[in-house]
Amino acid sequence: MSEQILNYVLQYGTYILEVVVCVLLVSRGDWRHHKGLCLYVALLFSLDGVARPAVLNYFGLKSNEYSYFYWLTDVVLAVGAFLLTCSFFRRACSQEEKLWRFVRLMLFFVPPLVVAISVLVLHQNYKNLFTMFIIEFNQNLYFSCLVLNTLLYVMIQHLAINDDELGLLVCGMGIQFAGEAAFLALFHLTVGENFSRVIATVLSPACTLGMLLIWIYAVAKTPEVVSVGSQVGRQAALAEAVSD
Repeated sequence: MSEQILNYVLQYGTYILEVVVCVLLVSRGDWRHHKGLCLYVALLFSLDGVARPAVLNYFGLKSNEYSYFYWLTDVVLAVGAFLLTCSFFRRACSQEEKLWRFVRLMLFFVPPLVVAISVLVLHQNYKNLFTMFIIEFNQNLYFSCLVLNTLLYVMIQHLAINDDELGLLVCGMGIQFAGEAAFLALFHLTVGENFSRVIATVLSPACTLGMLLIWIYAVAKTPEVVSVGSQVGRQAALAEAVSD
């Protein structure tokens, strides 16, 4: 009973925080500055909070349809996380064009390399080939993102980039990548045994919850964006009050 309550808390707590992140970005006028972040959180909520529960309720937990849908959407989320990491690199290199050209080249070769490494599993597993390849691909991509995220954090510290919000966003992403990589590695090694599934119901949502909490703090602590027109209006009103 307590395990079920914990699962409900993590599951619905994650859904609530995903909505809170989007509402914060939109209400504060920051969504244009955080397009990648806003799109990723919206994708995370639409797939994990809406689409997966709908398929689960319709087909059932042990159905092949739900299993295939879950792992395919996991590929979409993994690719989305990689693209978000790329956007963080671009933001960190906004003042370093030469560095960005090198980083962009490095990021370009990551997906083909992940696919090539994942293909090696094909000659070793002929049962559940489709599912095993997806798990292998996701595991390698999340691990690559974890390494890239760590390099990004080191780069931010080394270049002394004055962007506290970016540092917090990267830290939150690191928690998510670490949890996903650990879960997929465990699931792959145990071939989806029951205890790994039980751990997954706690580990993955808990890491997502931690990531979203850090992101909410990062977004909320940033001063609200004020339009140029409103700034000029306030300055004019202040000057008129002083002159009177």
